[in-house]
Amino acid sequence: MQNVDTTKYVIYADITAEGIVERPDVVGAIFGQTEGLLGSDLDLRDLQKTGRLGRIDVQITSSGGKSSGTISIPSSFDKVETAILAAALETIDRVGPCIARIAVNRIEDVRAAKRRYVIERAKRILVEMFDENILETEEITEEIKQSVRVEEITHLGKDNLPAGPNVLDSDAILVVEGRADVLNLLKYGIKNAVAVGGTNVPPTIADLCAKKVVTAFTDGDRGGELIIKELLQVADIDFVARAPEGKSVEDMTQKEIVRALRQKIPVEQVLDQYKIKNQPKKRREITTKRKSLIREKPFCVRNTAERAEAIAPRRVMPREVVPKVVPAPVPVIEEVIVAASEPVPEPEPQREWFRQHVDELDGTLCARIMDRNQNVLREVAVRDLARELKETNGDVNGVIFDGVVTQRILDIAADKGLEYLIGAKMGNIAKSPSCVKVLTKEA
Repeated sequence: MQNVDTTKYVIYADITAEGIVERPDVVGAIFGQTEGLLGSDLDLRDLQKTGRLGRIDVQITSSGGKSSGTISIPSSFDKVETAILAAALETIDRVGPCIARIAVNRIEDVRAAKRRYVIERAKRILVEMFDENILETEEITEEIKQSVRVEEITHLGKDNLPAGPNVLDSDAILVVEGRADVLNLLKYGIKNAVAVGGTNVPPTIADLCAKKVVTAFTDGDRGGELIIKELLQVADIDFVARAPEGKSVEDMTQKEIVRALRQKIPVEQVLDQYKIKNQPKKRREITTKRKSLIREKPFCVRNTAERAEAIAPRRVMPREVVPKVVPAPVPVIEEVIVAASEPVPEPEPQREWFRQHVDELDGTLCARIMDRNQNVLREVAVRDLARELKETNGDVNGVIFDGVVTQRILDIAADKGLEYLIGAKMGNIAKSPSCVKVLTKEA
């Protein structure tokens, strides 16, 4: 359809005819039956000659002896005159020899369509053209931050491993895969990470892991799994944290890093997961050396003043009931008084009271929180044990659970003044507080 340059509105109408008609018949009926209807000022032929009215476009088809189609007429008049022309079309009642009916469907404002185009195009211009300057500014800022982080990176040992500035001074470190991982952690203020540089773990990492609490933080792919298996064989790690599936540590955001580190799991669970039953001799020697080096430091050095105040009153109370719980002189009694039958059975009920709970909890992965009278306060899942202990208010005396006694559980128990922890087996304990007695079901 060819419209005039000054078109403001387009009249759209539907036409139906009781017979077969064609486009020239419809156009002739429009000019013929509206001639003189609206006066000389609105005569369609004169308006088309002067350019006030555009070309009349008719699309019509015939089927079953009847015809139907659409009519569109561009107009450069204002709203009132355009409405008059549209109403004049509906007065047409015959096209050629056939009875016909024309009904105006809608009148489109061409300027409104142009305004919509202007708005959409302006949005694209704003995003596509102005966004380049924004990205350039972000690149400058990122380049400055990158240079600062590179200056903070140090290199450890003869292997020149990329590491954060606080690796040597920190008690706990993160072992990651590469230099980019260390840079990303520095970006969010984590300065105690060291990179292994591949699946071949260098001796510097093994020596470092022997003296510190180590968390292996690897990518969520096959390479990260291989590095963990390598670390389990040549180094003494305590926890394992993984990036989300298919994601690298260097691409993680701060929230994702914090979430992954909070969800770290003890190394004992990883050994079971990968079906690694026995530790190599070299690993056992490193573990022994590491524990001896760490235990040379007093345990209270790591405690804060508040934790010392919270634990101090609890240390007096267990000493009053120690003769009741711990059968200390059993071997001596058996040697000195051979014929005495009553003193020997005394420790057996004390031993049986938790043996019964251990047997009942075997294989359930549950924990029983006990009071000072050896009664069960409540039973929870092992995965919720740490949270339950943190929420206790002093009424808990000990815990019996079907799980691994980890450093985290032990620290919480000492903080809450618990007297004993009885678990399925002992984990990798680096610092053992003297105020908490730790037993396993093999003991």
